Amino acid sequence: MSLQLDQVAPVPDAAVLPHGHHGQGRRQAALAALPLALAAIVLLYHATFWSMVELWSRSQTFAHGFLIVPISCWLAWRQRTRLAALVPQPSRQGLPLLGTLGLAWLLADAANVPVVEQYAATAMLPACVLAILGWPAVRLLAFPLAYLFLAVPFGEVFLDPLIDFTAAFTVTALQWTGVPVFRDGSHFSLPTGNWSVVEACSGLRYLIAALALGALYAHVHFHSMGRRLAVMAAALLVPILANGVRAYLIVMLGHLSNMRLAVGVDHLIYGWLFFGVVVLLLFWLAARWRELPPARAARPPTLPVYPGAGVPDKRATIRASVACLLLAALWPVLALASHRHDGTKAPGSPVVLALPDPPAWRRLHDAASGGPIWQAPYAGAPARFAATYARQDGDGAPVGLQLHWYARQARDAELLTHLSSPYGARWTPLAQRVQDVTLASGALAVRESVLGHGGERLLVWRVYRQGGVVTARPVLVKLLLAQAKLLGRRQDGADIIVSAAYDELAPPPRARLQAFLRAAMPVIERRLQELPHGP
Repeated sequence: MSLQLDQVAPVPDAAVLPHGHHGQGRRQAALAALPLALAAIVLLYHATFWSMVELWSRSQTFAHGFLIVPISCWLAWRQRTRLAALVPQPSRQGLPLLGTLGLAWLLADAANVPVVEQYAATAMLPACVLAILGWPAVRLLAFPLAYLFLAVPFGEVFLDPLIDFTAAFTVTALQWTGVPVFRDGSHFSLPTGNWSVVEACSGLRYLIAALALGALYAHVHFHSMGRRLAVMAAALLVPILANGVRAYLIVMLGHLSNMRLAVGVDHLIYGWLFFGVVVLLLFWLAARWRELPPARAARPPTLPVYPGAGVPDKRATIRASVACLLLAALWPVLALASHRHDGTKAPGSPVVLALPDPPAWRRLHDAASGGPIWQAPYAGAPARFAATYARQDGDGAPVGLQLHWYARQARDAELLTHLSSPYGARWTPLAQRVQDVTLASGALAVRESVLGHGGERLLVWRVYRQGGVVTARPVLVKLLLAQAKLLGRRQDGADIIVSAAYDELAPPPRARLQAFLRAAMPVIERRLQELPHGP
């Protein structure tokens, strides 16, 4: 019994690309349009990309960004032969994607959310590849394009969970080995000395560096998606566990040496040496499952030719490139318009706010005589109010009130500006959550923080008033601010903080803060409505 193939005559390789050199010239012209479009994106959004470079240069956690870009370029260069063999097929899906990313960038720019700006600008590069060369090129360059996202300085949101895990791991390991230890948040005390898990000890820089190395190693040495994902998962989990072991060993080294070792510069040296050993061990184990590249056919299969198939459409590529440039240029122009009032001061904006006393409460101190026990750091130069109150009947301890009001908000001078020490140098955050309270006007969610200093505790409730909306959600504050800037509406915002001190053995004074807010919020609302504001 014999099988018979379909009766299709074989086609010579030269027939795959009709018109020979003419088609090749169009292909090269189409490929040349891509780097020009990518360079234009970088120039149009140079401020966003430069902000990434500045973070790389001043933060050891994100210094790996200097290597990500050249590595991505090298990975793309390795695919140059296969990329040159592709027929450019501009995709209509690329332009809507580019427009969506531009809108996201514009909103992030108006609301001053740098990480979203950086991700959106970086994602515009793959969107341009899709719009100009099409899906075949995106699939071919998928990893180099995706690897670029590791250059975005992101990860500080994981600092607190990593610090908490490292402290818990270290304390548990110390207890298992018979060392007496007392933990207070990220601080713990041993008979030989006191230790604290700070940002540098969180393991975030180890985690990010290991992820970048693990992704590159998995891409170069493995070919099946399952093994690549397994290597990257190990690159995520192993550094977290290893950092806990590292912290425990350093504490034990200091404890056994009576605080003579691992308490200075050698602390960091031991940490990096330990991390290097862990990474080398991880990749040595991964190399045991290294895969050989799949065998390739000596000669690609011959495909039948249809009229016009395989001929690059130079005009379509040029139209896609021009459309990308015009669409990408739209959003920086709109951003300039939204920032036209930045740096101006609202007329009559007060430096110190005046606020009537809430009913049934009397003022003990104001900003001139010390104010609350804790002063919240702030950005820029908002109008301020700070005072301490007590019940007129003398029942209960004092309550502190702080108010920061911005007539207009600009970059680095707004409600939610990133601060290196958001609680000051003296107080350490021990717990944070969202707390629902009941006021006369209805339910209100507040951001609750418990701060500690030795045996002292401070209960802090915080809400924001942005454009007339009172909320505890920072995301909503940013969206309202972006909407106000883009539509030319009022930008004024206020940070409302109440606090009360208590002993660590006493219950948090939530009832006292709720009673004060119930009386003070109507007074604060009326005063903020009276203040001048503008677009």
